[in-house]
Amino acid sequence: MGSTSSTLNSLPPLQDLLHPTPETYTRILFIWQYFASLTIVLWLTTWFPMGKNSLKSSIFNIPGRLAWSVMELMAPLNLIYVMKALAPKLNTALTSLPLPNQIVAALYLIHYANRAVISPLVAAPSMSPIHALITVSGLAFNWFTSTSLAAWLVGYHVPVAGYRTDGFGDSDTSTTRPVISDYLPYLGLVLFFLGMAGNIISERTFFRLRREAADQLHTQKESHAKNAANKYSKVYVIPPAQGLFRFILYPHYVFEWLEWTGFILVGTAVYPASGAVAPELSLAPWLTPAAALAQRLRVPLPLAAVVFVVNVVTSMVPQARLGMKWYLSRFGKDKIAGRGAVVPFSGWL
Repeated sequence: MGSTSSTLNSLPPLQDLLHPTPETYTRILFIWQYFASLTIVLWLTTWFPMGKNSLKSSIFNIPGRLAWSVMELMAPLNLIYVMKALAPKLNTALTSLPLPNQIVAALYLIHYANRAVISPLVAAPSMSPIHALITVSGLAFNWFTSTSLAAWLVGYHVPVAGYRTDGFGDSDTSTTRPVISDYLPYLGLVLFFLGMAGNIISERTFFRLRREAADQLHTQKESHAKNAANKYSKVYVIPPAQGLFRFILYPHYVFEWLEWTGFILVGTAVYPASGAVAPELSLAPWLTPAAALAQRLRVPLPLAAVVFVVNVVTSMVPQARLGMKWYLSRFGKDKIAGRGAVVPFSGWL
């Protein structure tokens, strides 16, 4: 394929979407890398019907725990499904994949064990209804991401136009490999688990504060318990400016980004398999620095992981900003205490 612009000319067969060929993998990545540009819509609207902004009544509402769990379970289940389907095409088995590939897959599954099961079904005191459109969007997001990651982890490789970001190994001695390159996966593991711990601790702190506020309200107003199926429903608090919430309102977002940054670094140890080369891809402009850095460090570019993390961050930042506006309108400037949403002391972010 001479140009990636032709990838949008036709849709691949359903079978190729479920079990991507190298060519279909390129098409999926080509489309998915531009999702970040679409998140501008989130900056232009206050309509995001889930969580604190969920609609009070809508025929399209889905119970929060159910909707969240279903759309998040798409990620781990589809990753496993696609990896199992593609591995035989490369004459291998999942248990025979290189250790770095297995570790990266395990990190993804560990994250979603918490995000799709423990957090919504066990830890959260309640979850507001989620609009069907948000649920469908979440399912699509997780399908694109998990399909891309699965193809990458079984060994598919998409050459990047203008960059050499594959084939860097011990046998390639044409230039000196920076020492730091060998330590990136280990640094990534540290960042991943540090980020995951911070994400869970800050989220659980927030849940505890909601429970305490609801219990206090229940004690003061017994009618609240009688009128609500769940006494924690729609009881909101603003975390005090201390601990992980000292400087920002959404530390769990920032820690999740740290977690996925570590995921990318671990992914620099994932090398493509021979015979699984896809057509060349022209990167979106905002992804070229990652390719240039991978080339400089002489490590494989974990393109599917980079696209995923960029999409996660660009979709979550406007949500955090919208949440900060909600906090301001609900609790006032004094309770905000000069904090930003995800950037310390920022009145905008």
